[in-house]
Amino acid sequence: MKKKLNAFSLTELLVVLVIIGILVLLALPNLMPLISKAKSTEAQLQLEHVFTLEKTHFYTLSKYSNNLSEIGFEQETLTTEGGQANYLIEIIESGPSTFKARATAVVDFDQDGLFNIWEINQEKNLKEVVKD
Repeated sequence: MKKKLNAFSLTELLVVLVIIGILVLLALPNLMPLISKAKSTEAQLQLEHVFTLEKTHFYTLSKYSNNLSEIGFEQETLTTEGGQANYLIEIIESGPSTFKARATAVVDFDQDGLFNIWEINQEKNLKEVVKD
């Protein structure tokens, strides 16, 4: 005696997958600003960490450093090099009483040709210079 099992056909499964794909494509443009904002949190946290390290260096040696390794910051491997970091962190200006660090995106999150850039200074003024 053969018993028939209730199941979906291949055609029914493919129709459902096509519908899900269309819904994702419709929702994606609305989600891109949220994705960019979430990824920019990485830049903000890394720059705040650089600020803390620079302040510690300043309190110890009475000057800011222009070298990330001198203050103890290690750049995580970038996504373009097989890592997970979306931002390149660098110190673009330093002196006896000032410094400015920059986080530049290595990935164009919304494919508009602009790369997100954040900066922080010795007064912990964190600002987005170029919005993605």
